[in-house]
Amino acid sequence: MYNAVTDSFVDPQQKKSGCITCSFRELCLPVGLTDPEIEHLGNLIRHKFKVRRGEYLSHAGADFKSLYAVKNGFFKTCILKVDGHQQVTGFYMTGELLGLDAISPEKHTCDTIALVDSEVCEVPFKKLEEIGHSIPSLLRQFHKIMSREIVQDRNIMVLLGSMRAEERLAAFLLNLSTRLSRRGYSPTNFILRATREDIGSYLGLKLETVSRAFSKLQEEGLISVNIKHVTLRDIDKLNFRIGNSAE
Repeated sequence: MYNAVTDSFVDPQQKKSGCITCSFRELCLPVGLTDPEIEHLGNLIRHKFKVRRGEYLSHAGADFKSLYAVKNGFFKTCILKVDGHQQVTGFYMTGELLGLDAISPEKHTCDTIALVDSEVCEVPFKKLEEIGHSIPSLLRQFHKIMSREIVQDRNIMVLLGSMRAEERLAAFLLNLSTRLSRRGYSPTNFILRATREDIGSYLGLKLETVSRAFSKLQEEGLISVNIKHVTLRDIDKLNFRIGNSAE
């Protein structure tokens, strides 16, 4: 079978195995696609390309044509406020989809910027809709992903409206921990790709408040920080700190 992405011939079984680590796997393996369906989905991907640190993947106001699956890397999304300051609206890592916000308005509503050297797979949305009609399980999984985005946005609103600074930061770190764990990474030791300024923008906190929150959580023995390396020393207590039972 010819793979247009890598310009080489690959065995179907190798392609199926490759989906296990593919950043687009949430639309593939969990819904039990057959080999022909996996091949069909693979052919849908227009191409993979790299986005260097600091480069824009998409700009607010640009026409929406494709979704992007993060093959590897880390991105932030942000909007420009009326006062000219940047407001961070989200962070996205390997295995997550970018561009869902643009589906309804058919224009990107925010800028998407790589925080590290990254790679994405481009998935033309119209073709994704077409293939969804022939693979209902794919369409159902896509709807689940969109629903999860809505729930996440709602949770952020609750976080910003009801939590103190230390609790907001704890919730943010626990969210990263959960997402990293699902991808096979350590849930307790990780590199913080976002700057404290970006974290503050996302959490609705000033930079100095974020720094104090980090210090407070360290003093309580809940985390340790060495530059960008973060260790969650007690996840149960962090969950208790924000009013959640341990997962």
